[in-house]
Amino acid sequence: MEYYNKVIESVNVRFIRGNNYRLEKHFSVKDYREAENTLILLHHGTLKFGEDQELLNEGEVLFLPADQKTKLTIGNSAKKTELNNSQFKESKKKYLQSLSFKDIQNSEEDCISMISFESKVFDVVNFFNSLDIPPFIIRFNDRLSTVMEDLMKEVEVSYIGKERILKAETEILVIELLRHILKNRLFLEELSTNATYFKDPRLIDLFNFIKTNLGGDLSNKVLAQVANVSEDYVGQYFKMLTGINPQDYIEYQRMETAVELLRTSKKSIRDIGKEVGYKDTAYFCRRFKMMYGVPAGKMRRRESLINV
Repeated sequence: MEYYNKVIESVNVRFIRGNNYRLEKHFSVKDYREAENTLILLHHGTLKFGEDQELLNEGEVLFLPADQKTKLTIGNSAKKTELNNSQFKESKKKYLQSLSFKDIQNSEEDCISMISFESKVFDVVNFFNSLDIPPFIIRFNDRLSTVMEDLMKEVEVSYIGKERILKAETEILVIELLRHILKNRLFLEELSTNATYFKDPRLIDLFNFIKTNLGGDLSNKVLAQVANVSEDYVGQYFKMLTGINPQDYIEYQRMETAVELLRTSKKSIRDIGKEVGYKDTAYFCRRFKMMYGVPAGKMRRRESLINV
């Protein structure tokens, strides 16, 4: 129990967004993916996920760890439109209409609430993503559903202390999620394996160094100096503890930072590429499209939070 308390203490939680939707058109996305950890609460209607199209009952919650792909069907399977994730994101308003939580409570139509949050170990490692666990249903957990509903109510008000409340309730949400995993003995082996993130300070030093030097030299030679291991061994050392090689991890972090800059800044794509470590803009654009399936400019138009 003490170990899991340390895990919780080490995870920094941040609320990202919350939305309520009414189904406008039945659809199925073969490779549905969210960039952040996402919980979907089904209020009314039909929702299925996975290759076997497992059914979510009303009042139950589907958890989608960040970047984990799954087949997602909302509404009547016989009437659904088949899409890929890119097509769905580009035409989302055709299928899901935003509405208030009060309207959801009074509606008998197909409705869902979605909450996205960040959970990073030492503010560096995406905790749930690092477990490499698949999407799963959280059944018979009224407490989790209630916390989600409280969060959605708070999203829609403008009272003093709103941001603090959102953060506090998101932390409760993550704790309830972890309690559910432990109570039902889900993914315990993955949780145990993840202990490496809390036991080896050299690895944490590497994570922190990478995070603060994305635009600089992150060669294995430099990483070896940070971790105080040999250059020949640093790649093996990193992969042994994380399951991925350091250069793949670095590229992932650079691209995630690039996405955030595209969403929240007016910097040019060239400047963003340089800021995250790519001197060659054309190469940055090729790698970006390869990773996300869309060009950086298109991602900006789709995801931007500001007027560009």
